[in-house]
Amino acid sequence: MSPAVFLRGSFYLFCRIPFPLYYRGSYKEYKISHELHYQAKERTDACRKSSRNNQERIRAMKNFVFCNPTKIIFGEGTVKQVGEETRTLGQKVLFVYGRKHIKKTGLYDEVIQSLKAAGVNYIEFDGVKSNPLLSHTREGIKLARNEKVDGILAVGGGSVLDESKAIAAGAVTDGDVWDFFTGEKQIEKALPLGTVLTIPATGSEMNGGMVVTNEETQEKFGFMSEHTYPTFSILDPTLTYTVPANYAAYSAVDSISHLIEGYFTHKDEWSPIHDRYVEGLVKTIMESTEKILANPNDYQGRSTMMWAATLAWNGLGTAGIGECQIPNHMLEHPISGIYDIAHGAGLSIVIPAWTLWASERQPKRIAQMGREVFGVKETDDVKAAQECSKGFKTWFDKIGSPTSFSAAGIDKPDFEALAEQAITLGKIWGITNYTKEELIEIYRLCV
Repeated sequence: MSPAVFLRGSFYLFCRIPFPLYYRGSYKEYKISHELHYQAKERTDACRKSSRNNQERIRAMKNFVFCNPTKIIFGEGTVKQVGEETRTLGQKVLFVYGRKHIKKTGLYDEVIQSLKAAGVNYIEFDGVKSNPLLSHTREGIKLARNEKVDGILAVGGGSVLDESKAIAAGAVTDGDVWDFFTGEKQIEKALPLGTVLTIPATGSEMNGGMVVTNEETQEKFGFMSEHTYPTFSILDPTLTYTVPANYAAYSAVDSISHLIEGYFTHKDEWSPIHDRYVEGLVKTIMESTEKILANPNDYQGRSTMMWAATLAWNGLGTAGIGECQIPNHMLEHPISGIYDIAHGAGLSIVIPAWTLWASERQPKRIAQMGREVFGVKETDDVKAAQECSKGFKTWFDKIGSPTSFSAAGIDKPDFEALAEQAITLGKIWGITNYTKEELIEIYRLCV
């Protein structure tokens, strides 16, 4: 309570209305004058408070702290630096990778040669799959503990990086790693991590996020921690030449999804920096993906896509816009968790459906993206938002990413199970403004 409020309350308590000795007139006249004065003052105070609240609501830039500690080493031939960079993590690391890809391409041999040249000892842990599994993550944690490694080196795509982060945290924490994903426990420390990226999509190379699937419950959960940002990430675009067309498409969808979530759900009335950042990167990802699909060895297309995907989910895209949500990820994780399809494939199913469903409920920003990205000319926001939804679907179809359950080989989706998982995940992520019935309604639009 401010002194002014306290004093005013005290005067009313002890003598109702203070009657100053200098006032020339009756107490009754003063009482009327005094009450009118305070009525006017209270109206003024209310207006000022309303104005402050309104200004807070529409303020273009919210307070924020941006701190991204990851060192990016970008460009052709930069893989040669992996040994020297890894040595900064410690003398012994757990070398985590997928199944056969990096051995087929020769990347495995190049990494091993660089590690040996730098005098880094390593323990190999392979077998990470797309949509990394909790059981495999637990195996990696056990190995890291038994071998007493100083750090983790992850070589691969987003799944390898994500599982490596979970291993890095679980190796130095008592209890089960799944507790981090359910929100029952918070990460307080982690082993240092270095990465060599082979598929640009998740942004995991420059953020603290990770996603793991519990195969026993078919729950695919994810979260972020300040302790699991990579110490360094090597981004060599030539490593992506061998990424097949379907995964190039899924990667594009995934990267776009990271940009549009905050864009569609934040509440600022005016956010030109954020808007141009998102709109520009979405168009850049679309353009570079089309170049890649036309020529897989197009360095300009590959390098542009690689850096755009990193910028899409490294914290800059949401800095200053305040609270926002990720409903498309909430809807997709149950799909790839239950049916084990690529995350990007699930997102290309969900995004057209969610934007269509949301077009009548929150059309303004969806309509804006339609006009800025897809060239929609419609002046009515609802109709423009619906055209934006069509724009996403058309482009996803063009690049070969599925836009329906059936196109992804899911003939009989379990809407109840999907909605139940989405509700559970939404609670963990603080997205509680969707009912089960609404989620089922959106999933039905994915048929």
